[in-house]
Amino acid sequence: MTYKAQILAAAAIASLAPAALAQTAPETPVEQSESELRRETITVTARRVAEDLQDVPIPVAVLSEDLLADSGTGSVGAIDQLVPSVQFYSTNPRNSAINIRGLGAPFGLTNDGIEQGVGLYVDGVYFARPAAAVMDFIDVAQVEVLRGPQGTLYGKNTTAGAINVTTKAPSFTPETDLELSYGNIGYFQAKATTTGPLTDTLAYRASFSATQRDGVLFNVAEQDDLNDLNNIGARVQLLWAPSDTLDVRISADNTAQRPEGYAQVFAGVVPTQRPLNRQYAAQAAFYNYAPPSTNPFDRITDLDSSHRSNSDIGGASVNVDWDVGPGTLTAISAWRYWLWDPSNDRDFLGLPIRTLSQNPSKSFQWSQELRYAGDINDSLGFVAGAYYFNQVTKTLGREEQGSAAWRFLTNPNATNTLLGQRGALDGYGQTAAIRSDHTSAALFGQLEWDVTDKLRLLPGIRFNADEKSGFYRATPYGQLNTTGLGLTPAQITALRALELSILQSLSYETEGDDTNISYNFTAAYDVTDNINAYATYSTAFKTFGLNNNGIPVDAQSQPILSLASIEPEDTAHFEAGLKTELFPGFIANITAYNTTINDFQVSVVSNQAGTLRGYLANAEEVVVQGVELDTSWRATNNLNLYANLAFTDAKYERFTQAPPALEDSGGAVLQVDASGTRLPGVSDVAASFGGEYVIPGGFSGRTGEWFVGADGSYRSEFSSSPTESDFLNIDGYTIINARAGFRGADGWTAFVWARNALDEEYFEILNAGGASSGYYAGLLGDPRTYGITLRTSF
Repeated sequence: MTYKAQILAAAAIASLAPAALAQTAPETPVEQSESELRRETITVTARRVAEDLQDVPIPVAVLSEDLLADSGTGSVGAIDQLVPSVQFYSTNPRNSAINIRGLGAPFGLTNDGIEQGVGLYVDGVYFARPAAAVMDFIDVAQVEVLRGPQGTLYGKNTTAGAINVTTKAPSFTPETDLELSYGNIGYFQAKATTTGPLTDTLAYRASFSATQRDGVLFNVAEQDDLNDLNNIGARVQLLWAPSDTLDVRISADNTAQRPEGYAQVFAGVVPTQRPLNRQYAAQAAFYNYAPPSTNPFDRITDLDSSHRSNSDIGGASVNVDWDVGPGTLTAISAWRYWLWDPSNDRDFLGLPIRTLSQNPSKSFQWSQELRYAGDINDSLGFVAGAYYFNQVTKTLGREEQGSAAWRFLTNPNATNTLLGQRGALDGYGQTAAIRSDHTSAALFGQLEWDVTDKLRLLPGIRFNADEKSGFYRATPYGQLNTTGLGLTPAQITALRALELSILQSLSYETEGDDTNISYNFTAAYDVTDNINAYATYSTAFKTFGLNNNGIPVDAQSQPILSLASIEPEDTAHFEAGLKTELFPGFIANITAYNTTINDFQVSVVSNQAGTLRGYLANAEEVVVQGVELDTSWRATNNLNLYANLAFTDAKYERFTQAPPALEDSGGAVLQVDASGTRLPGVSDVAASFGGEYVIPGGFSGRTGEWFVGADGSYRSEFSSSPTESDFLNIDGYTIINARAGFRGADGWTAFVWARNALDEEYFEILNAGGASSGYYAGLLGDPRTYGITLRTSF
């Protein structure tokens, strides 16, 4: 295998041109897609070498355009139903995280001072904001998921894995694609793409997508539905190909999202370490309050703050591929932005505890990659590159308390009760100006040496330099005007102390820089023509983080600056696997791995003033190990089947200063030893499975094939608490998506579909309520939806 082929097969940024997957053949995901790519010619570089992805010495899942569309996988955030080693959780676009094997981003509220461990790339451009994961796919050709560190082939360092999305390129052959979908709960989706030549050397492509759906949660307080869908996006591209050796691709895109989304419902109550008069039962009784239902799957709530999840994400890029000398020179220049305007009910109840909780942000990134890949001779290939990245995020946050805040956030003694009855904390809030600036530069490279016809060695190295700076400036407002309230001087003093115990002025600046060298070494051996073995040892580095969302203060109300930054993560990773085709049409790939991370970056929550949204810290050591099995079987020309399994053991090996779980919170103990407990968000067992059966036939005078298919996913029980809890655990669940219809040879397709066909009731995430009072809330998975889709291509 030439090294240029290795780059695309590994789904590195060099893979700009999409593979030409058969449009009328039944699709089978993941390793079956690898098998199809092996049997077909795919575009690798300008040299156009056909390669076998079964030879690639890394675990990689390849999801085709048809599989994504037919299974209803409409965004990066939904691919965890097809690739069991992927975890995705989100309480809104800002607080989203993509993890692979349980690693990538801290579990909890997002902090702009850290970066993602799983790289998301679209046409070679790194997307720094995980908000892109909840946006609809637009004109996607395929998605590739790489597990494990990938730093020596990628521009941006990726310590846990990478997700590489490839969109369709402009074509000099005119074509138009249209798709309409209708479903229950007011679901409607429209997609359109057109492409063709403008001149002999210039082609265009324009794509559009829009999705709407009514909400799946009813708010009795506002008589309105929540958690709806409202997305619209477009992408335009130009391809200039003045010669056989030069391609220039210019792209611009924008997606707008306007849902009343991500509302959570009351899910339960557990006892905590608070005094009984500060636990939920006493607080609810004081206000004679009860949620509209204690069964979360009744899907009703009484949230008293508006929900708004306005998000705009887009940008422009220029991708250049030039065959020069013994290889290909690739340059990728990109600018992107993300605008976030939210409103949430962060107390999860129909009581005015925290009436405002919003962190509107503006984020801008610039990146430049320059890479050269080629073959020195028949047995030695290489890639060498340089990368520059800068991101600036500006946030103007706002938190405000309501009239019930004093009862939940303070000790309801006689003085505080009097002050609360006079309006203490009602309207008391803070604004917070936050800025994060991150600049990263890297040099990276890798060799591929064919030692013999069977043995290949692939050493790689990366040098990384990072600079970060930022500030946090919080200013309280809305202190209670005591005029005419009849308060004594002592009571007024107690009032001011009460206010400062909740929110106070806090201002500090953060900055730092660091360098790192990481490396990997892979050996690949062709045992037989159909059995390939590989083993990899690699190190990886996730740069230091800055606490730019507030930090605890000392006894003099000064920020504890030693907490303003956290240590970088250092990763040591070992992996070994086999890729086999045991008999024609049956692929079985297995990999085993062990990943050890020192100074694992986590998010913790403190009840101190200034840290309402939590802050970052380090866990001393995390170990993740597991086994993954990917199989696919083309049983006949009419039947494709697949099954993929991931067994994951993810634990805090040492975490001696962890925040207490919900049931242990609210007492004198502010930190616990969580060593030996499991990481949040990771199931011990996860699986995806399914298949499709086709019968040649006709319909309304058209020739084609009838088909019926299903895709399923399973996750065993997992923790939904940063520190493992006896209560905040999500039960295992199984999701089945089904479809049946007709594909015409003339480009027409019509099918009916059902997503979550068995109407499984499950949570996506559970969150502890405020003030350690014991209640918790959950974000519900979508109920059963069904509908019809019509497609045509001409």
